[in-house]
Amino acid sequence: MTQPHPASAAQASDPIEPPQISDAAPAASDTFDDVLDVPALTAALWDSLSDAPDERSVRKTVVDALKTAQKSGRAAIAKRLEDNPRDAFPVTTGYTWLTDQLVTITFDIVTQKIHRNPNPTEGERMAVLAVGGYGRGEMAPFSDVDLLFLTPYKITAWAESVIESMLYILWDLKLKVGHSSRTVKDCLRLGAEDFTIRTAMLEHRFLSGHEPLARELETKLWDFFTGTESEFIEAKLAERDARHVKQGQRYMVEPNVKEGKGGLRDLQSLFWIAKYIHHTDNLQELVRIGVFRPDEFETFVKAENFLWAVRCHLHLTSGRATEQLTFDMQVEVADRMGYVDRGGRRAVEIFMQEFFRHATSVGDLTRIFLTSLEASQQKDPPLLLRLLKRAPKMKEGYEVVNNRLAIADENAFLSDKMNMLRIFEEALRTGLLIHADAMRLISANLDLIDTDMREDKDAQRIFLDLLLKHGNPERALRRMNELGVLSAFIPEFEPIRAMMQFNMYHHYTVDEHTIQCIWHLSEIEAGNLEEDLPVASTILREGVNRKVLYVALLLHDIGKGRDEDHSVLGAKIARKVAPRLGLSKQECATVEWLVRYHLLMSDMAQKRDIADPRTVRDFAKAVQTKERLDLLCVLTVCDIRGVGPGTWNNWKAVLIRALYRQTKRALQDGMEALNRENRGTEAKKALRDALKGWDAKDLRVETARHYPPYWQGLHVTAHKVFARLLRDIKDDEIKIDIHPDEDRDATRVCFALADHPGIFSRLAGAVALVGANVVDARTFTSKDGYATAAFWIQDSDGTPYDAERIPRLRDMISRTLRGDVVPREKLPTRDKLKKRERAFNVPTSITFDNEGSEIYTIIEVDTRDRPGLLFDLTRTLANANVYIASAVIATYGEQVVDTFYVKDMFGLKFHSENKQKGLEAKLRAAITEGAERAKQ
Repeated sequence: MTQPHPASAAQASDPIEPPQISDAAPAASDTFDDVLDVPALTAALWDSLSDAPDERSVRKTVVDALKTAQKSGRAAIAKRLEDNPRDAFPVTTGYTWLTDQLVTITFDIVTQKIHRNPNPTEGERMAVLAVGGYGRGEMAPFSDVDLLFLTPYKITAWAESVIESMLYILWDLKLKVGHSSRTVKDCLRLGAEDFTIRTAMLEHRFLSGHEPLARELETKLWDFFTGTESEFIEAKLAERDARHVKQGQRYMVEPNVKEGKGGLRDLQSLFWIAKYIHHTDNLQELVRIGVFRPDEFETFVKAENFLWAVRCHLHLTSGRATEQLTFDMQVEVADRMGYVDRGGRRAVEIFMQEFFRHATSVGDLTRIFLTSLEASQQKDPPLLLRLLKRAPKMKEGYEVVNNRLAIADENAFLSDKMNMLRIFEEALRTGLLIHADAMRLISANLDLIDTDMREDKDAQRIFLDLLLKHGNPERALRRMNELGVLSAFIPEFEPIRAMMQFNMYHHYTVDEHTIQCIWHLSEIEAGNLEEDLPVASTILREGVNRKVLYVALLLHDIGKGRDEDHSVLGAKIARKVAPRLGLSKQECATVEWLVRYHLLMSDMAQKRDIADPRTVRDFAKAVQTKERLDLLCVLTVCDIRGVGPGTWNNWKAVLIRALYRQTKRALQDGMEALNRENRGTEAKKALRDALKGWDAKDLRVETARHYPPYWQGLHVTAHKVFARLLRDIKDDEIKIDIHPDEDRDATRVCFALADHPGIFSRLAGAVALVGANVVDARTFTSKDGYATAAFWIQDSDGTPYDAERIPRLRDMISRTLRGDVVPREKLPTRDKLKKRERAFNVPTSITFDNEGSEIYTIIEVDTRDRPGLLFDLTRTLANANVYIASAVIATYGEQVVDTFYVKDMFGLKFHSENKQKGLEAKLRAAITEGAERAKQ
């Protein structure tokens, strides 16, 4: 049997000590006997290689043996995680240790069996180093294996052969190897040019080969690093900021565990900077030198452990290096980590709340560390603050330290509990950021905010001034929320802090959504959104009770996460909190009403036909006063805009504006202002004015052929289009007009054709086949037997169709209506849910309302959205001989509310309970059948 070279035999046969990473990780004495028996594997492997005739045979034997060892080792490490699903460190060190064995055994066999070189020259020395995350000793199941092949001088033919053979074996093991071959001089030169390379080398760790070479690199690197701390810090922070912009904010609901704000990369950035400055791998050393307090270091360890556990579960669940915590992965990881449903909340929501709280902790630690650097003048303060010619004049008890608001005397500060709020007011007044030392003092003394303080009139005044006085309340609220002050002052806020809403509609956690809403309100008040929001801007300019509006927005979602309807529970909470904030009895009543009905205007505008006078009349009766209407309108706009980027669009704007203006008119001029006949007369007059070129006879025909609902259900622009389509139409003709409706961020498709049963379903099928999403639709039958239908559609991205796509759209719809394409046959192949969307379960609710419209029954179907749903529902109704006059579609992420205004075949409402139950059963069956089809 060929023996390995003595210099590397120990590395090949003796268990290698697990990587030293930090005191946050398991101690080096942690045993890996369950992962791999290295002596037995090495002995068996060398024994089997004794008869190998050539390199190819050696490689095959080595790969086969190491694959088996790798598979059993990875299974043992995964079992560790399964047994202790929230304990990551034995897992991350386990994967590192196993990878070390694979790399070092491979190096030994390549250098001693395949390319044996018993008497290497000085230039033929080589050291293999782990760099990057692998060098740090932190590995998830499918982390990259970054290797540095270090040589003293220019790489030799022998070294090239060794590297090539090693890489072939490692690639055959399916390891994702990143590699570089450099001399010590190369490392220094490239590190000077590229901070990514410099960072990777900062984390180098010797694995095998000529150790003196690795020690030489170590010495020369630290000589090079000395004096370059400032430029390294600036580069790492710029890199971090760019990463945050790319990945989105900390509270985005599908976060990137590795690269996102508050994720592992932020923790690693702290590690890099700490090592670069303090020359230590051990972050606990930062406690000894005073950068972190012991409790802050404990927070660091907990956050690191939690985030690594999440990342490991993500990799094992997906079977690859997945870093994005998508909705489907959130459910899987929550289950693997042992979270269960509790208190009306899903396990995944509880898991994600903990995730976001750890992300917040990472942000806090980053601020503390950077402030420590500023204090030692190793990091420049923010550029804007450096440009200030002089610091603002401070109130007594405060001072400016490194261009941040600092506390002059901690004992004096803590002697008056009101200072726990005053400091945020001073920060807004001066425009300064709060110093990290001040933030640490505040978070360590939250117990000062007690019942007496909450009921103190001075505290109430300060808090309301934070909302109302300085123009940027979201800045104070966000910092107060992160430090725990907001929850201490309003304990009812604590349950929604970092609470995730597990749906595709909301982009933020509940607390961040609330703060976003308040930011939008301050932006409207500042006059920055006049063009986008003319109605809300006018309301605020003319004057409302700002105190009521801000407090209502602060509390509008405070009831989320419980079994009870969050609007009802929120109103109960508001009844207790509003008086505690110093509002009068009347103001408290208005806040309570706004919280209770904060969804009313949005629901009426998006789920009901606001062209129906009854809709406006019912809404006006609920609102009762113009004051409430104004407040609710602004609150609704801020609530929708605060959901996330792109949620507010022209379509919603048009609906909200129309409902506001009609309701305002009804409240000011009386309900008779909504009279159907008046509106019909006005609409006909508007059409005559728009059709000036038409002769009197054609005009009389057009204005006489439609029933009253037609005149009140469409704008004059649509009346004009239908007049042209119906002019000289033949019985067998289908006329289509497709036009962008820029005011509504949609494409309007107008159909004119001979009426027949099921026409609405037929049109819905044609539209579904082109992949369009219907956001609104209505159909009318003329007195002379023609159907006029208007559909407003958007593409899969929620935007109007581009002009160049309209001809194809028209062709496909025409072919479908002619019968060349049958929707029922073609739709199933397209009616599929995306993988990340399958984790959502939306219970189906179907209601019948005979009071919301004078002439129609309103069927509201609230269920899981999917392609082809509208066609399935309308086909079901058509088969049941239900006439559909209009459909209003409101989509909230994965949830959709389809509202149908219908009559039976005799033109009557559905009053019979048996008929309603029969229809509901058929609709539910269609939904269930379609849902099963979509999952296949």
